[in-house]
Amino acid sequence: MSGWVGALLVALGAGVGAPSRHLTNQLLRTRFGATPTAGTLSVNVIGSFVLGLMAGAGIDGAGWALIGVGFCGAYTTFSTLALELWAAFEDRRHRHAVVNATFSLVLGLAAAYAGLALTR
Repeated sequence: MSGWVGALLVALGAGVGAPSRHLTNQLLRTRFGATPTAGTLSVNVIGSFVLGLMAGAGIDGAGWALIGVGFCGAYTTFSTLALELWAAFEDRRHRHAVVNATFSLVLGLAAAYAGLALTR
């Protein structure tokens, strides 16, 4: 796969991933009353699961560029997680920050492992 084809696939995946993240967050807020932090956690766990599925299935090349890098890269959000953790520490909500970081790490790894296990 040439460089420009890979870049195009990443862009196409990201073009779907970013709006999907927004729609997921909106759905969680309007239907379930979720907080922005819960939305961030949800998209990151879902993205981890998808990456686990792809890794277990041995998807690479164009599929990895489109879905793994493009879609999941735009759907998940480490930067928002970092901002939420920083804000919690600044507001002296240390327990909230630790719980959020722990849940993000544990649930993200568990989701990736579940995806991997399902495809092996």
